[in-house]
Amino acid sequence: MLCWQDRFVDLSERLAEWTDWDGAAFLVGSSLGIFGESETFTKVKAVFWTDNPLGNALHEVLLQLVAAGVLERREEPDEQFRWANR
Repeated sequence: MLCWQDRFVDLSERLAEWTDWDGAAFLVGSSLGIFGESETFTKVKAVFWTDNPLGNALHEVLLQLVAAGVLERREEPDEQFRWANR
């Protein structure tokens, strides 16, 4: 069973490189336990590709992590996020 520290380290490693916003949101959702370990992005992509409360909230989490200095964000070539090097 994963503890919260394992999920935190996993997220920082998985977001080490620039990742499209929907993939980054999926990783955040997975690290929070919203998506099960066996769920893949393709199974839940509608959460990110439609206007709905969960997808919108996970995108907002990404933006708040940028504001807190945990993640970096770029808008070109697409909206992408990565773990900020501290």
